[in-house]
Amino acid sequence: MKNTPIITVKEAADKVKNNDILLCGGFGMTGAPVQLLHALAETNIKDLTYIGNNVGEPGLGGDRLLTNGQLKRMIGSYFTSNPNAVKWAQEGKVEYTLLPQGTLGEAIRAGGMGIGGFYTPTSVGTVLAEKMETKVINNVEQVFVEGIRGNVAFIRAWKADTAGNLTYRMTEQNFNTAMATAADLVIAEVEEIVPIGELDPNQIHSQACYVDFLVEAKLQKEHLGSSASVGSKKAGEDRLIIARRALKELQKGDIVNLGIGIPTLVADLIKEEDGIILHTENGMLGVGPEPSDGSGAMTNPVNAGKVPVTAIKGASYFDTSTSFGMIRGKHVDVAIMGGLEVDEKGNLANWAVPGKPLLGVGGAMDLASGAKKLIITMNHTNKDGSPKLVKSCKLPITAMNAVDIVITDKAVFKIGDSGFELVELIPGVSLDEIKEQTGTSFINKLK
Repeated sequence: MKNTPIITVKEAADKVKNNDILLCGGFGMTGAPVQLLHALAETNIKDLTYIGNNVGEPGLGGDRLLTNGQLKRMIGSYFTSNPNAVKWAQEGKVEYTLLPQGTLGEAIRAGGMGIGGFYTPTSVGTVLAEKMETKVINNVEQVFVEGIRGNVAFIRAWKADTAGNLTYRMTEQNFNTAMATAADLVIAEVEEIVPIGELDPNQIHSQACYVDFLVEAKLQKEHLGSSASVGSKKAGEDRLIIARRALKELQKGDIVNLGIGIPTLVADLIKEEDGIILHTENGMLGVGPEPSDGSGAMTNPVNAGKVPVTAIKGASYFDTSTSFGMIRGKHVDVAIMGGLEVDEKGNLANWAVPGKPLLGVGGAMDLASGAKKLIITMNHTNKDGSPKLVKSCKLPITAMNAVDIVITDKAVFKIGDSGFELVELIPGVSLDEIKEQTGTSFINKLK
């Protein structure tokens, strides 16, 4: 077995050239090759195309490359999490391309596997698919996405052996596994390098043939940014009403993905005896509650909100491509998501508003079109009193004909062939109130 060269972070940074396409692993700051990126930020390399889920948090990771002016373009899924990325995009200082999170992961996997591209139903009918080739396959319209490769990949693993085999820790696989296959030069930043033979072959996630250089760099708490501490949740009574009602839609044995916002409150209501299995798209099945001891991402996995969580018995970890394969392959029973608008055709808008850059689609498009059942939780009206249930969505579409149930702080609607069907009123709410505050007609199916 070959020995993979072990180099310093500075030597690694020096291997990147002007105009390179740089693949960068990580989800938020979890599993991100932060120290490689900081070393690159100390160089004069410029005009890079940066490909990753996001550019990290302000002052950390890829954000330094951005604010140094070293990036000419960024390709990713959720740049909204970094205000610097939003500002630079708004001001035209950096070009950007937005891809749904699952599409991004699969495009990188395809590039690494020598596949030219693939068709996916994710993003059909949205602004992201306006210039894409489409094809109807098995009566489902799908868009064609080309595979992605880079000149250099910076990835982060937990352990490596001196041959270059890699193993990842918990939810730190994310994009790293695919990126290890999809670049001409792969440099792995790792917590520990051990002799050949110390890693169990059954536990190796990235094989030595993919890895060109190793850098041993210990992870520090400050490298994880805000994901190292437990996040807070706003739980007003109207939000709790919605979350409690959403829980009633779940059945024992359901595999459920919870979006950010009101849906996350559902997790706090689930009891072990409910038998509900939570999935998080950044690579975990069997998500448990937040750690009760206050420990953070240094010792725990994180969920899609980048909040540290625990693992229930029987939990498993996997990479981004596998996770979104579960979603697109209809192996997730229910997705509960927030919404900005839902219309009578079951179209959902929940990822962009007018006047703001379209920088934050994340996994929303994949989940909305891929889950077997889609439940939308939201307030019945906007703060100005305008309706969120409308005849036709005016905001950018997330998914077409996807919504099954809408649960608001005032009512529960199912969406049938003829549009909205009112099936339940929240206690204390009158039918007249629903008629007044709903932006389209509905069929009254109250018992």
